[in-house]
Parts: sequence; structure tokens; C-alpha cells
Amino acid sequence: MFPATTPCTAPRPTSVLGPEASPAGFPEWSHAAEQAEQDVPDRAIDACWRALNHLCAAQLYLLDNPRLARPLTTADVRQTPRGHWGVCPPVNFMLAHLGPLIARRPAGSELLVLHGAGHAGPSALAHAYLNDTLEPDGRTPGWSMSNLQALIAGFPHTERFGGEITPLIPGVRYTGGQLGPALAVAQGMALDAPHRLVVPLIGDGELETGAAAAAWLARRALVDSGAHGAVLPVVLANGLKMGGPSLLAGMSQDEVRNYFTGLGYEPLFHDGADQGYFRRLLSDAFARLRPLGTADGKAGRHPMLVLSMPKGHTGPQQVAGRQIAGTPAVHKTPLKDPRHDDAEFAALADWLASYRPAELLTAHGQPSSLVRQALAGPAAGLPTARSQTPPLSREPQPVVSAVIRERASKGAFRLFSPDEIASNRLELAPDGSRPPWAVEILNEEICHGWLQGYTETGRDALLATYEAFAPVNTSLLVQHLKHRRLQHASGQRDLPSVNYLITSLGWRNTYTHQNPGLVSSMLQTEDRSVHVYTPADATRAAAVLAAMLAGRDRVNFLVTDKHPGPAFPPGPFLNELTTGAAIWPHLTHDGDPDLVLASAGDVPARELSAAATLLRASHPHIKTRYLHINDLTVLGPASTWPYALSVRAFTSLFSTRSPVLMAVPTHAGAVRALLATRSETTRFHVVGYREPRRPTTPEGLLDDCGLSAAALAAQATI
Repeated sequence: MFPATTPCTAPRPTSVLGPEASPAGFPEWSHAAEQAEQDVPDRAIDACWRALNHLCAAQLYLLDNPRLARPLTTADVRQTPRGHWGVCPPVNFMLAHLGPLIARRPAGSELLVLHGAGHAGPSALAHAYLNDTLEPDGRTPGWSMSNLQALIAGFPHTERFGGEITPLIPGVRYTGGQLGPALAVAQGMALDAPHRLVVPLIGDGELETGAAAAAWLARRALVDSGAHGAVLPVVLANGLKMGGPSLLAGMSQDEVRNYFTGLGYEPLFHDGADQGYFRRLLSDAFARLRPLGTADGKAGRHPMLVLSMPKGHTGPQQVAGRQIAGTPAVHKTPLKDPRHDDAEFAALADWLASYRPAELLTAHGQPSSLVRQALAGPAAGLPTARSQTPPLSREPQPVVSAVIRERASKGAFRLFSPDEIASNRLELAPDGSRPPWAVEILNEEICHGWLQGYTETGRDALLATYEAFAPVNTSLLVQHLKHRRLQHASGQRDLPSVNYLITSLGWRNTYTHQNPGLVSSMLQTEDRSVHVYTPADATRAAAVLAAMLAGRDRVNFLVTDKHPGPAFPPGPFLNELTTGAAIWPHLTHDGDPDLVLASAGDVPARELSAAATLLRASHPHIKTRYLHINDLTVLGPASTWPYALSVRAFTSLFSTRSPVLMAVPTHAGAVRALLATRSETTRFHVVGYREPRRPTTPEGLLDDCGLSAAALAAQATI
């Protein structure tokens, strides 16, 4: 894309950046980089890179003969090549150079590599195999020819690992297909973790996403917010997206330098052609590492690497006059049908042979001794331990803010909010100031990325936001649910929950701030970890939040109004919290009801309880049963929702014959879908949010949706 900082023929300098480099923010990491340079020869790094490249190409094309121990035949080649090649070489280049550093990391520290590019699945699989953490056949651990054969022939391992970056692959802590937030997630991982260095590998196409673009600037919101680790971003500036040139490819090196310098970084450029020079450049980057919350100034700028290695580097250049290198053809499989096309078969044989795989892999499927010098080993950058936080009291707290303050006082906790802490009436300090554990930035996606990285590394976090703005993160959450689902399937458990506090509800807001769509979308995923909490008042909301922050392996959404509302009798709440719903005796007649009234959420509880009072006065002969739903997911079928009400519990609440009038704070259709598998659901009339045709008052919105007390009372008598 643009030339390397220094010609490949230049003598290797003592320091790439010169003697004026400021003192290291992490001298132990700088020492580890120097030690790696002394211990591991350049040719071992090169051998590791070639081994990774070969295993990636072999996974895409081969069924047999993984070492090329004999001449390649068409029978060794797949009928239909599958997978992605283009991003693998630059990713492999970084993995080969970071391996010795991971192996020599300072005692008690962690170096985590984050794959922003989801298409580098072959690379992650190859890396895990070489580091002896993969069991390709699912039976026999360790290096062996049978496992090597299974790695190659079994790709894309659709049900076991998947062909792209997923947490089913050992060492993966971020699903790269979640395009955009890799840098923000890396920042979240480094927060409050001075021992941790995170290296996100970010594709130049990913730089065009809003989440990635905002994350560079977002670092400034973390200044003076605590003691953090470091993030060393690596931009894989390979020049191409899937279908054509990236926007970054149209910029000169000076323009790219000015762009990142303006954002507060010190970009270090290289094209990957001179490995010795790159190792020195990497050491200098480590020498300039700064804690994430350090302001620009005397301490220097935060280093970053720009690797301008061409996409698909080391692959075929041309075949039968058809240009491959430098075109979108390198994104997936550069050779489309080598089993049946003689020219492509010859190109594939030459391509694989160029890596000299028999030098890199033994007849027993082991990496050669030279390759093993550059490997990270079984630790492979995984955290050595997860921080443990003491459980909170399950006793209800007087207000939500008190719960947040109590949890923060125990450490390993962060609150993220898009410039809305004060607006959401959260009081986090006695003097009204914002404590260092609370971070604001006007970007929903960055807040989610930070929360995701923070919880993924074993700490508790909360994202507080307006109800109408939360749907911005729908795609990120759906992708993260996929990631967590695969983590659970691979045996990774006991992660802190993902917690959203959704407030500034549209029921009290302006036309542009009315959209409860996020929880509707989350219910539609039918993901077993999702919980949508709809407590009836502030005291209940505080207790629910305490339970959310103490829990594990859930994705929680707490919907609660920031404005004062009525407080309801606390007696039924224990059942609401443990079962998900409970009858309110003070609004319930004895015996079988003529009508069941059910509320979910504080605004619906306020209106429906008032409607119940109106009904008692206007229609005293109607026997009602009133209940409140604290967790919407309990309404769904047990086959989908693990905490669903049993048939017996559902019947005891809703009876078997009575009509049910249900008031909910979200779209009514989402709740109807939950009820769809319950018997006789035609007797359920669900009233919820409906998009207004034009701006209106909060009272007008309730009337328009049929959710005002008067409208609900009228519907109850129809």
C-alpha cells in the first residue's frame, strides 16, 4: 500500500526510533522483548511464519499429504476449496513475532492477542495446533500425524470449531466476525489490569466501521480513570477489503501517519519484508508502551503498528495469465478448482512447496525444533487467573445508585455510559462528581466494546443508557451472544454477566427518544442466557440489579424508569425475584378470577394497578387476580428459556379459563411470541408500545398505546 519505514536493505539499527525515546511505561515488557530477540533467532520466527502459512493454505485445499512428504496428486486436493486466505499471512506474521514475547512475558502478566478479522479462522486453528492446545479429532490430545491429518482434512470443522474465529478454538477471546469493536474490546480488557497487554489485530477494512473509528478517539475518555494495562493496536493495512481497495489504501504513508498522530498515537510502519528490522521495531514499540489511561504529553504518545503486508502475501501471483495478487481473488480461495484445472493444480503444488513444510513438521505431526523456538506454548496468551469478586447481599437496596456504589466499593467493577450518567439520575458520589470507575463517552458501541472486554477478562461491568439509544448495539449484542454460546459449548463457564441498565424510558420522553426495540430483539434471539427484567418499582429494581451484578453467565437487561414512581407492597417480591412472577394479594380477590391483570415494568404497573382500582369502583362484581412479571423470559416455553414457569406455576398465576389483560413496557408482539406455545393463549390480550404517528405528550403516548389507566380499565370491561 505504501513503502516500509526503512528500506529492507538498510542496516539494522540499535533503536529504530532513536535515542530520544522516552522511558518505558512498562519496563518489564520492554525487557521481555529484548530477551526474546536474544533467545530466538530470526530464522525460527521465519520458520514459524512459514508453518502457519502452510497450515492455513493446506486447510483450504488439501485432504491428505499435509507435509508434502510425497509429490502432490489431485487425489490429495479437495473437490471444492473452502475458507479465507487473504488475511492469514499478515495475522500469521504477527503471531509468529508475538509468540516468543508471550513465552517470555513477565511473571504474573498476560499478553492477549485479539483477532479483529473473523476470516482468519485457518490461522487461529493452525496457531492452536502448533501450540499444542488443539484436539482436531476430538479424541487424542497433542501433536500427532492423525491430529495433523484431522486438522487439514476436517476444515472447516463446522460443528467442532467453525471455519472462522470463534471461542471454540483454544485461546480465542473475541469472535472476529463481530466487525468493528475489536479495539474497544481490547481497551475494555486492559482497564484496571496493569499486568495485561492486549494486542488487537485490526483489518484496514474494519477501520471504516463506526465502532473502530470512534475507538481511537475514545481512549481520551479513559485518561486518569485508574491504573490500567496497555493496548498495542496493530493495523493490518493490506490494501483490500472483500470486494476492492480499502479507504486506507488510498492514503499515502504521510497521510496515515498524520491521521493516527492526530488521534494521539505514534504509528510505526513496516511492510513485513525485513523480519530483523521488524523485530527491532516491535521492541521499540514495547519500549514505548503506556498505560491506557495516560494522557499524551511528556510521557509520549501511545505506540501502534501499521503492517502494510499485501493481502494474501506469499500466495500465487498469477495463474494462466490471470492476475491474483493484489485483487479481491485473494480474499477467499485464490485458486478455485485446482483438482480439475491443470494450471491451478501446478500453481497450488508450487505454492505449498514454497513453504518447505517437511522442514517445519515432523513425520509424527510435530512442529520442528526450529519452529518450536518461536511458539508461545500451551498458555498462548490466555489469562492465568480470573479475578473473583465477593457476592453482594441479596437484601434490596433503597435505590439503584446505592447498589452501584456498593458494588464499585469492592473493586473490579466499571460503569460505562454514553454521556448519560447525570441524565439517568445515577448518583455515584456524595458530592455529585463522577468517580474514576465510571466512564462516559458519547458512543453506544464503544461502551459495549469496553463492557465486553472487561467482562470477558473476569470483571463485573454495567452499561447504563437511554432506552431509545440502546438498540444501536443490537448487532453487537447478537454477535456477542453467539460468542458466549460457543464459549459455553466449549466448557468455558463462570464468566461475569453482561449487564445493561435501560432507563430514560420512552414513556416519559420525546418522540425521537421512544424505541424499546433492544429488548424485543433480545427476546427474539431465544438465547437461553438472556433475561429481561421488568421490576415494578425502584426498590425492586435495586434488588434485581444487585442480583444481576452478583450473577454469572447471563446477559441481563434491566428496564426501569429514572423518575420517581409508586412503591408497591414488598411482600410478593421474593417470589417475583426467584420465580419471575407473583400474585399481588392487595389487588386480588379470593377464589377463581373473572379477569387476570398482569403487569411487567414500572410504568405498566403504575397504570394497570390504577386501572385495577378503577375497576373495583366501577365494576365491583368482577373478581380480579393481579400479578406482576419481573422477568419476561419466564413467560416463554421451558424448551427455550431455562427459567420458564412450569405448566403448574403458569396455571396457578394465569388460571385456565379467565381472560388475561397484560400490560408490558416493550412491543406487545415480543411478549405474544413468548406466550405462543402456551395453551389457550387466545385469551391473552397484551398491550404494549406502539409507534406513535406524530409527537405527543407522555400521557398522550400512553393513551395512544392503550396503556393509560383509563384505557386499560376500559379494555378490561369489553
